[in-house]
Amino acid sequence: MIRGIVFDVDETLVYYEGYDHREWYDNWVMPALRKHGIELDYKTYRKTVSGELPRSYVERFGIDPIELWRIIDGVNLEYRKKLASEGKIKAFPDAGVLAHFKQLGLKLAAVSNASQECTEFVLKLFGLKRYFDAVFGKDYSYLDGVKPSPYLIEKALHALQLTPEEAIMVGDSRLDIAAGHRAGLKVVQITRFGKIDGADYYVGDLQELLGFIKREVESYKFP
Repeated sequence: MIRGIVFDVDETLVYYEGYDHREWYDNWVMPALRKHGIELDYKTYRKTVSGELPRSYVERFGIDPIELWRIIDGVNLEYRKKLASEGKIKAFPDAGVLAHFKQLGLKLAAVSNASQECTEFVLKLFGLKRYFDAVFGKDYSYLDGVKPSPYLIEKALHALQLTPEEAIMVGDSRLDIAAGHRAGLKVVQITRFGKIDGADYYVGDLQELLGFIKREVESYKFP
């Protein structure tokens, strides 16, 4: 029986209007890194974000990975605050459906590769944090625990006191699919931005997800 849901955050519950990753790196991240004497090309950075390289990879360039990511995450938080002030961070119109999952008695967790501060900022911005029993962002004690690693999802399961068989992962990306499966969960992909092979189930939005969950719960209660 499904007793809990682990949600991705960015592009699953909220999105960023006009966001361009390369532009953000060039105009926000690179200047901040250079102030600290750090040079890191975009291509290498992008590979660490996409999971092609571990986030600790920068050690081979003589860069302290924890220092690097604290700088980047600090910039990210300031960037999110600026976008929020301009009304450019949006919650998807169906984000309020989270309340219905709670009404079903489900435990909810949110996990993100962004920092804890960045993750909580956007959830609080739209009053979504109150729906979650646990929220986990990047863990500086284990930088390589970001998705596609199962680490954050396993932390969430532990916090919710659930087994992998009792929860599902909901996200939008291949990283979510890989991390969910590595943690032993079935994965539902929300296909707002296109379908990605490998998920166990597909829904167009959170409203459709609610219908799916209701059917699963009711079929268990009333076989």
